[in-house]
Amino acid sequence: MGKKSKSENSALFLVLIFAVLAISAFILFFSLRTDPVEEVLKNDQLLKILFVLSDEDSVISTDVILYYPVTQRTAMFDIPGRTGAIYSSVGRVDRIDSVYLEKGIQSYKQEIEKLLDTTIPFTLEINLDQFSQLTDLLGGLRIFIPSPVDIKTETDYFLLPSGSVTLDGDKIKTYIKYREEGETEFDIQERMQNTVLGFLNALHEKKDLVLGDRTFEYFTKLLKTDMDKDGLKSLLSEITNIDSERLSPQTITGSIRDVDGKQLLFPYYDGQLIKDACKQSMSALVASTNMVFDRTYVLEIQNGTTVQGLAKNTAALLQSIGYDVLTTTNADSNNYDKTIIIDHINNSQVASSLGEFIMCENIVVDEVQSEDAGLDANLLVDFTIILGKDFDGRYVRD
Repeated sequence: MGKKSKSENSALFLVLIFAVLAISAFILFFSLRTDPVEEVLKNDQLLKILFVLSDEDSVISTDVILYYPVTQRTAMFDIPGRTGAIYSSVGRVDRIDSVYLEKGIQSYKQEIEKLLDTTIPFTLEINLDQFSQLTDLLGGLRIFIPSPVDIKTETDYFLLPSGSVTLDGDKIKTYIKYREEGETEFDIQERMQNTVLGFLNALHEKKDLVLGDRTFEYFTKLLKTDMDKDGLKSLLSEITNIDSERLSPQTITGSIRDVDGKQLLFPYYDGQLIKDACKQSMSALVASTNMVFDRTYVLEIQNGTTVQGLAKNTAALLQSIGYDVLTTTNADSNNYDKTIIIDHINNSQVASSLGEFIMCENIVVDEVQSEDAGLDANLLVDFTIILGKDFDGRYVRD
């Protein structure tokens, strides 16, 4: 065989160079690919996810999920669509959901980050039709319904009993969209919260199904996110660990004002309350003990001053961050100088967390003996707060 020509040698050399470059580029590409969840957790202990459920030209529900992977503890903040403020992204005072409808998910996320005073790296969006499809894919959603619901539509009629009920995709759409006469915004919001909790519970119970290759492909088509498939799978592998049975959603409380014919909810204390609640929840999630989140704690609030409605307003304040208030009443005197927290269960961590939220350091332990618990309904409370003259409606002041 004759010697190869210079041109043949050059061509072979070029092919080898291109092959080496292609292999190097391939290796570099995969070495540079990073897991977005792992990247976030390098700088933040919590995963924060904005979940938006919409329908045509409206936002059905908006929730911010805070998840601590180490212990799988979770908190969730519900953002009412009518939350009002001056939103720079639309340049006016309006409902917060108008930002989503006009400017999209990124502007919406930025406004919610301002509202909660925290960054939210991940977003998940889904419309009602897609949500219905995922519901069927998951075998239905188990929803807690506080009272029986009688639903009539143009094509269907069904009665939903109270309690835990499993709804298929069609029924979940109807349950979300129907409106009952005399129903308040709070009632509607609670129904949406129960639906989202049902969805999280289904993801948790069907984790293997969700992360299976065939089912996961449906999720990539129905859930909208700014991540690639690998990133979404990594995020879902964390979300499916959330036990919604232990999750008590928190929401924004405030005053209702009419602005240009719209009823807007303006957060209390110029929005500082919800920021404080979010900060406290994030701190509690990563605390070294899980006592704060082992259940919902029950409060009794007594007004020890002459300020009208102080106990009731304080109840709304504490309910907004996840406490359950059994009773509000007047104290045995209206001349308390100092606010006091009475700890009936000898749980110093929860008592301190409660005190920190209202800046009250005056905490005493007065345990209820188990044999006495059936004698008085008030003994069912975990903590009693007696509001004194030093309480300004938000904080205890020196």
